[in-house]
Amino acid sequence: MRKMTVMIMSTFLLAAAVPAFPAEMTKGQKDECLLASKNCASQVDSIQKKIKKLNAEIKKGDKVYSPEELKKLETKLTEANDLLDTMLGLKGGN
Repeated sequence: MRKMTVMIMSTFLLAAAVPAFPAEMTKGQKDECLLASKNCASQVDSIQKKIKKLNAEIKKGDKVYSPEELKKLETKLTEANDLLDTMLGLKGGN
C-alpha cells in the first residue's frame, strides 16, 4: 500500500515539474508569429529571413489563410521590403 502511494505521488510530482512547451506547428498550419505576433517569444529573425518566411506563407494561399490574413501578410511583406531598402540606402531616407 505504501509503495503504491509513493508511486502515485511521484507521478503527480513529475507531471507538475515538466514545463509546458507549445506544440510545434505542422507544415499546413498558419504561422501565427508572422500573422499576429503570437507564439513567437523565442524567434528573432533577420529582415531577410522574415521576408522569406512571409513569401512562403503567402504562397500557401487560401488553402491556409483567409483573404484578410493574406492581405495582412502582404502588407507586412511590403513593410519589411521597404525597411530593407531603407537600410541598404536604396530608398530615400533622411
